[in-house]
Amino acid sequence: MPKSPRFQPAFFRANAARVVEVLAFPLVQLLDVTGPLQVFASANEHVAQAGGAPPYVLRVVARGGEGVTATAGLGIATSPLPRTGPPPDTLIVAGGPGVDAAAADTGLVDWVRQRAKKARRVASVCTGAFLLGASGVLDGRRAVTHWSYCAELARRFPAVRVESDPIFVRDGSVWTSAGVTAGIDLALALVEEDLGRTAALAVARYLVVFLKRPGGQAQFSEALSMQSAEDEFGALHEWINRHLSDDLSLAMLADRAGMSERSFSRHYAAATGVTPARAIERLRVEAARRLLSESRQPVKRISQRCGFGSEETMRRSFLRVLSATPNDYRARFSA
Repeated sequence: MPKSPRFQPAFFRANAARVVEVLAFPLVQLLDVTGPLQVFASANEHVAQAGGAPPYVLRVVARGGEGVTATAGLGIATSPLPRTGPPPDTLIVAGGPGVDAAAADTGLVDWVRQRAKKARRVASVCTGAFLLGASGVLDGRRAVTHWSYCAELARRFPAVRVESDPIFVRDGSVWTSAGVTAGIDLALALVEEDLGRTAALAVARYLVVFLKRPGGQAQFSEALSMQSAEDEFGALHEWINRHLSDDLSLAMLADRAGMSERSFSRHYAAATGVTPARAIERLRVEAARRLLSESRQPVKRISQRCGFGSEETMRRSFLRVLSATPNDYRARFSA
């Protein structure tokens, strides 16, 4: 094991350590629980090495408190759901295949609702957002979940303002993260808020992860921002994807949709949340990123096939949409 690097945190809290409760349930995603826990545990180790008192007390809790079996078949020891005593500083709700059953448990949902009111801050990892959504904690707030479940979260909880691309979202005292490993990113942000950037960076270095990873989860997903509009414009998107190198002017798109330009622009923006021009850019980026990761075609050739016209135009679009250049993307995701 490498020796943990030493650092001097911004401050040592003289009062009691912050209690972090992670809610688990049968078939919870293993890494949704262990990823954030390891971040906080590593923060404790680093602060202790620097001569301070560990800043976090970590607890995994579950209904019944008899332990749960997570994904991969591993058992997790848990404590019963606390109902009395001091409130937690941070409540983290994990996700996983068992989240639908957990969200259908009215007793558990009520516990989350009441516990969230007492905690200083609340967070979810991956599909744990569905349990927060069922409890009403996300009503009127911005939130994110795993890219493949964003449309479902928005459909099931219309009072939630779902954002599909961020690795994590903070809205006041409520934090939500994208899928699985994004829980590590979120936990690092919580440590940075508590202990400062130097401490969080030391933990990230020890765990060999980015403190703030480049780009959003659109790097890993399919045309996220337009999934909710597939019923109305799905056929148009399919046609666009077959003609990315053609003229895709507003007039052409409106004609394909059988609308006037003004009507098309208004209806499309209402359905997708983006203008037709921005949608075309994202669809071209989506096609280009697949070619970059799955083929050895030169960047110049890919830019032409996807309708960018030049490598520079494609580079600017990649930076705008994915926060990465085409070459960086290929280096990161090519087979």
